[in-house]
Amino acid sequence: MRLEMRLAAQRERRKYRVRNQLRSTGRPRLSVFKSGKHIYAQVIDDTIGKTLVAASTCEKSLGGVGTAHSNVDGATRVGKAIAERAVAKGVVQVCFDRGGSRYHGRVAALADAARASGLDF
Repeated sequence: MRLEMRLAAQRERRKYRVRNQLRSTGRPRLSVFKSGKHIYAQVIDDTIGKTLVAASTCEKSLGGVGTAHSNVDGATRVGKAIAERAVAKGVVQVCFDRGGSRYHGRVAALADAARASGLDF
């Protein structure tokens, strides 16, 4: 098996393992996805299968013009925005779904900013 395919399969296994552990909490989950250019966050209620709030660096208000979107500063802006939007909807307690990514760098910066802005996880 080629290296790229093996790494993708490992990431998928990590993603499902993390998600299955979070399902038992009953809280909405703060799901994070990062690509090479952007970072995305959603608060999802799995009991009804709906996204409650979302934020990403694709938005003009969070991405900024002429700045790098995929850095720690962009992740911090997204974390702050997702927390403010979730608290405005009445969601304070969530569980953090890092997907298949490590809790490091951009993912950790998003989580720290969300905690500082009022989310409890």
